[in-house]
Amino acid sequence: MKVLLLLLLAAAVVLLPGAVTYAIHETIPSETQAALPGADAQKLGEYILQGNPYTRWKMWPGKGKFYKGTEPHGTLLTTYVNDVAYESIRSGKGVLSDGSLIVKENYTADKVLASLTVMYKVKGYSPKAGNWFWAKYTPEGNAEAAGDLEMCIGCHGQNRENDYIMTEKLRKR
Repeated sequence: MKVLLLLLLAAAVVLLPGAVTYAIHETIPSETQAALPGADAQKLGEYILQGNPYTRWKMWPGKGKFYKGTEPHGTLLTTYVNDVAYESIRSGKGVLSDGSLIVKENYTADKVLASLTVMYKVKGYSPKAGNWFWAKYTPEGNAEAAGDLEMCIGCHGQNRENDYIMTEKLRKR
């Protein structure tokens, strides 16, 4: 009887950690479980910081942390994309799908986070600007500017043929 109990205990020790890991993994919300907000700066800020934290997303393909940036974004940048944007980029279609979110961390030369800038593709939001909703947040998540921002459109509009994306060509080469 003691041998049987020891065998059962040993099996539980071996199998239980996998079951616990699986159960914990299943409770972590994924992008598909958290509903995307509309074109609303406060709700978008809550979504990217709390509802579906952007720091859990993939980085822009081929980019790492602290790559060289240009003004007005910052000296150093780190860019995260949600799953919708990531798959759109990887597909090479040349445009990002509705629901695509790009969050850029803008750093000083000393690697101090200065702001977050966001591009969010919302179906029908702003046809004159590729349906992009633009937002800028403080490091704490307070919206400083959002919407159909002429400053953003003026600069990114130079790349209309690349869906307003400045980083690289979206089409496969």
